[in-house]
Amino acid sequence: MSRRVVLSVIAGGLVLGGAGAFTLVHAQNQPPALTHSTAHYIAPEGARSGSLTFTTDVTASSGLKSVKVLAWPANSAFAKKGLTAKDMAAVESAVCKPAGGDSEQCTYEVAVTGADDSSRGRWHVAVLVTAKNGDTTLNTKAADFTVA
Repeated sequence: MSRRVVLSVIAGGLVLGGAGAFTLVHAQNQPPALTHSTAHYIAPEGARSGSLTFTTDVTASSGLKSVKVLAWPANSAFAKKGLTAKDMAAVESAVCKPAGGDSEQCTYEVAVTGADDSSRGRWHVAVLVTAKNGDTTLNTKAADFTVA
């Protein structure tokens, strides 16, 4: 084999190897991502409790550490000042199950009673995802629902 062919093969291998390494590093540095987020609200009626169920698919290349969920009224103080990761620190967590690859399906369910003081109108669901590598994603309006 000529020297020119050998050098071309080596150069091509280096280019492909570098591109593969870049792709791997880039994929590992992606923040957690939310998809297919939905909220389903059932109002309490008489003695029967209602519920709020929120589901989302989360992808985190390093795995999930936690998924925090908070439902908040659109006309609350958060609408004016903005919701932060610090506001989400003490809220409840969703339960997550593997959904293939780096993805997990997470569900948050809470009972709603007639005694709950829920303001009527539009509500948002905020989600704070923390990956095992420490990366976070905050989506303050991952899903919406209406309290009638």
